[in-house]
Amino acid sequence: MSRFVPVDRDTAYLLPPSVDEWLPSDHLARFVVDVIEQLDLSELTRQYASRGSAAHHPAVLLGLLIYGYASGVHSSRKIERATYDSVAFRYVAANTHPDHDTLATFQLRFLKEVESLFVQVLVLAREMKLLKLGHIALDGTKIDANASKHRALSWGHAHKIEAQLRQEVQALLALAETSDRAAIPDGMDVPAEIARREDRLSAMALAKAKIEQRAAERHQLEQQEYEAKTAKRKSQRDAGKKPRGKDPEPPEAGPKDGDQVNLTDEQSRIMPVSGGGFEQSYNAQAGVDTETMMVVTRHVSQACNDKREVVPTLEQIAALPAVLGEVHTLITDNGFFSQANVIACREAGVEPLLALKRESHHAPVLERFAPDAPAPQTKDPVVQMAHRLGTQAGRALYSLRKQTVEPVFGIIKRVMGWRQMSMRGLAHAQGEWSLVTMAWNIKRMHVLRTA
Repeated sequence: MSRFVPVDRDTAYLLPPSVDEWLPSDHLARFVVDVIEQLDLSELTRQYASRGSAAHHPAVLLGLLIYGYASGVHSSRKIERATYDSVAFRYVAANTHPDHDTLATFQLRFLKEVESLFVQVLVLAREMKLLKLGHIALDGTKIDANASKHRALSWGHAHKIEAQLRQEVQALLALAETSDRAAIPDGMDVPAEIARREDRLSAMALAKAKIEQRAAERHQLEQQEYEAKTAKRKSQRDAGKKPRGKDPEPPEAGPKDGDQVNLTDEQSRIMPVSGGGFEQSYNAQAGVDTETMMVVTRHVSQACNDKREVVPTLEQIAALPAVLGEVHTLITDNGFFSQANVIACREAGVEPLLALKRESHHAPVLERFAPDAPAPQTKDPVVQMAHRLGTQAGRALYSLRKQTVEPVFGIIKRVMGWRQMSMRGLAHAQGEWSLVTMAWNIKRMHVLRTA
């Protein structure tokens, strides 16, 4: 006769159940709680008033958000539901049930404080002997904004719609002035139709003003680049050398027909994505330690390419606590390369290893084992970096890039399931990216500690 484990859902506990007994000792939820208990949350707790009903402790709310992001639950409503359905979330919440509005308000209110907690987690990892800085691999990934690309308005289309709306307003005004009431179609409220179009014209004017502002900012940058290139070519001619290629064309001022603004999240941008096509996105940057795969620097950009992201990363590296160690090398693909970025790395005391071109996936075997070329007798930092990239040690170091930062992006998007911002605006996107990368770091610390 078959034997089964008894199933009894009716007998009461003989002793009160303990939350501490619900999870294995090495569970991620336990580790999240342990890490948060060691963080200094005074910047959060001091902002709570001592009046009104009792509030949920910031440690509980932060723990729920971090464990939620680390385990693929990002919605405040789903986190609230999980405090009833999931043993792990129930443990983090200490058997309480913060509602989704409390969680969402907490996340929005303390995004700035989360950025300082990010550094505290790195310091804690150092104290646990899980992190020591050395080489940083930097890369960016496109994260969908909380806005549709179909809600974007271009400069050229805005002019067409504006002309159409003005014509319709004039036609409606003429219709309203006519004495023949029979000419007005049934159900049409002429004043309401005019007001609706005037509202759209006002919104169109605001959108065009933002496009013009962006165009002016872009022209200023392009003008600076043009003047720098022109000055360089002039110095070459003065030295008796012939500059290569054609002289650069001066940039044109003013908006282009393709310039656009998103009406839902105006600070997001249309960006090309891997696999082809364009999406309304932000450019999320992460500097990852090659030894531990922990994110050390993070920021969000509105730029489609990565050439302007080296300097913000160097500023974050310089601001890191000395106890974390010294960053020796910054490794990037060719999308980050520029002479200015190489010089900026040298001035910051960081050795640049920025690829000059797209590397071949299958280098000839004799080339891979060839002896290093002699060091060039020059002070040009780009030539020196190119030589280092060609050495066996440089190639081995550069190969770490694909093994570190790209898997981090893959795990965040595929395993943790985070591919889209939940809030709008650049500042909120920056705060959420800090929260996501902090959740990744704690998840990674859990793995490193177990190993």
